[in-house]
Amino acid sequence: MAAADKPHPPPQPAYHATPGSILHADRGFYDGISRAERVPIFSFTLPVRSGRAWKVPSGHIVRISTPEGPQVGDLNIWNLDNPRERFWAARTRQLHASHVSTYDRLWSCLPYLRPMVTIIDDSLSDYGVDRYGGRCHDLLGTRCDPYVNTMLTGDSYDFHCHSNLTRAVIPYGLTEFDVHDVLNVFQVTGLNADGKYFMEASPAKKGDYIEFFAEQSLLMALSTCPGGDLSTWGWGEGGAGEEGEKKSMLDCCRPLKVDVFSLADQSVLEGWTRIEPPTYRGRHGMTIPEGEIRDTSNAR
Repeated sequence: MAAADKPHPPPQPAYHATPGSILHADRGFYDGISRAERVPIFSFTLPVRSGRAWKVPSGHIVRISTPEGPQVGDLNIWNLDNPRERFWAARTRQLHASHVSTYDRLWSCLPYLRPMVTIIDDSLSDYGVDRYGGRCHDLLGTRCDPYVNTMLTGDSYDFHCHSNLTRAVIPYGLTEFDVHDVLNVFQVTGLNADGKYFMEASPAKKGDYIEFFAEQSLLMALSTCPGGDLSTWGWGEGGAGEEGEKKSMLDCCRPLKVDVFSLADQSVLEGWTRIEPPTYRGRHGMTIPEGEIRDTSNAR
């Protein structure tokens, strides 16, 4: 075989980290957190087609679970003290993968660019890649919203994830403009051979969960998607089930549960500190005067 005919190796991931980089979580450390004794702080069950926001102190654990069976949830995250720092789905997708699981981190937007949470456990981590190329816990897509629904169907509907999240954050002084691209928990998605985005029914069973360790003090918000487990998804109500029967999406909607825990033994966190933003101070090549500079060369 001529050199020109030899197969080329597949492209390497675009983002590489040096040893010890914060891109890669210390697995032993986070395994210790995952296994450590916990103290329940609060919990709530989020009804179907609704949203809620809640505060999480740094160093705490958040568990999102499916108490009654499969249900997709749309998750937003902000820094509690500075909501301009918020979850950045696109960069997280580049730094880790299109779908995330244990030891991956959810990163914040510029100019902060640091982990907001680290995933410490995921009962669906073995889902892998299915026969269609789908994977679980999606960063490819974003939240459903009433604007695209109206564009596609002419219908107005007030309980898409974007609307649920908007209502959830208003008590915390945020608005619709603060709602951002999400992590779709328990959602299986992928790209087909034509590069088109597809969604599959959620594989979650009763009691499945994903757990996050809060690297900062956070405001989190979650929506129970109006598409439920996505087994009959369609814009507007209704869709064909697996057997072809007509079925309402509402029939496939279930609640999600949120639990927040502290660690009983804080020594588990020995050596852990909140990660600070990168120390770039270049001002993007701009020179900005702080005020008028007075010429004193002819002063007497």
